[in-house]
Amino acid sequence: MSSFWNIWVWVLSLGTIVGCFLLLRMCLKNFADVAEGEPTGHVYDGIEELNNPLPKWWSTFFLLTIIWAFGYMALYGLGNWTGLLGWKSSNQGILSLAESKAKTLEYLEKDSGVLVQYDREVAAADAKFGPIFEAYAARSIEDLATDSEALKVGQRLFLQNCAQCHGSDAHGTTGFPNLADKDWLYGGSPEAIKETLLYGRKAAGMMAWSGALGGEQGVKEVAAYVISLSGRSVDPELAKAGKAKFALCAGCHGPEGQGSLAMGMPMGAPNLTDNIWLYGGSQRVIEETIRNGRAGVMPAWKDILGEEKVHLVTAYVYSLSQD
Repeated sequence: MSSFWNIWVWVLSLGTIVGCFLLLRMCLKNFADVAEGEPTGHVYDGIEELNNPLPKWWSTFFLLTIIWAFGYMALYGLGNWTGLLGWKSSNQGILSLAESKAKTLEYLEKDSGVLVQYDREVAAADAKFGPIFEAYAARSIEDLATDSEALKVGQRLFLQNCAQCHGSDAHGTTGFPNLADKDWLYGGSPEAIKETLLYGRKAAGMMAWSGALGGEQGVKEVAAYVISLSGRSVDPELAKAGKAKFALCAGCHGPEGQGSLAMGMPMGAPNLTDNIWLYGGSQRVIEETIRNGRAGVMPAWKDILGEEKVHLVTAYVYSLSQD
């Protein structure tokens, strides 16, 4: 560091420590002109103040911390001085251009060594397990869905790559569909499931409807109507008003609210006539969905797992909805 900052650090550090010592020394002196332990003459609320000194244990430890501070600075240094141990901080000094290049090359060589080893292990695994996956890929998904050994492999792949979102039991959570039921946003056939896994899905998106529906009252009305579609009791007047405004939603969910699949358009708009909810089916959550909209994205796994492994995961997911 520059001379200015070096002096600044020394003055602040030593000044603070010396100041603490002087403060302690001052506090240990008796300025009350009253013997220690005797009343000072100050009385408040029936309590008489005594001229008690600082506790010995406290003042002793305070003094020890001051001595420790001086010892620490003597060993590890202060400012530009490296101390008796010659210790240097990691950011002390500036590497020359040559030293910087040498360090960079050293790190790159280490990283490349790790990558080379990783590539070797991947190649060895592909050589060993590749034929097994190829054999599974040659069979139909429906056939694999009845093969317990194939399903074990598919389940392990699912746990390693899909469970973070859909859960280890594939029952999903808020915003991530349950894969063990028969309710599908894009279709539950082997072909549709595999297409979802290979290329991912990006929903058309549930836009925020608060403004278009006329504010909070419109949101409550449409929410009431949507809740009524699944057979639940609602305020009939709100539901009636909401039904008229539901025409804005019918373009995606269909005029009867049965979802885009029922209309032959797998665009991710869910069926609203059942009691299965991706983000929750309470009135509060449904109103929040209508008010602010929703957006879901399923990543593509083709380049991550490869088509052969995706084939096995498809068989496992397909089997979950066949029980």
